[in-house]
Amino acid sequence: MRTVTPQEYAQKVKEASPPSPVVKDCCLAFLCGGAVCTLGQVLCQCYQNLGLDLPQARMAVSISLILLSASLTALGWYDNIAKHAGAGVLVPITGFANSMVSPAMEFKSEGFITGLGAKLFTVAGPVLVFGVTASVVYGLVIFFFQI
Repeated sequence: MRTVTPQEYAQKVKEASPPSPVVKDCCLAFLCGGAVCTLGQVLCQCYQNLGLDLPQARMAVSISLILLSASLTALGWYDNIAKHAGAGVLVPITGFANSMVSPAMEFKSEGFITGLGAKLFTVAGPVLVFGVTASVVYGLVIFFFQI
């Protein structure tokens, strides 16, 4: 059996890997991320027209986007959207909802508690720990330095 040198391996990888359309991907991410933001703004205006104050409308928008993203993930459509939109739909709050629901959907056959529930907390645990820690550190910086 012949061993492959690192240079030969790198050459084979380069030949097998298609070039990435960076400009196209960046444009799609920008446009799709803008579409998510536009949807959020439209929802905010709609909620305000229904009588909610601005802070309440913003909270309703977050809830709506999370619900929409989780529903699209449960239907299996979110991954297809994300293939084309890239970071445009993965970075905002919609991406967080997708990352929470995806593992749960994969393990739903194991049951509601041991499958669905356990996998939700497997993903949410580190996110919540680091998110809460970052918010405490940020709050302390603001408190002590009065930024």
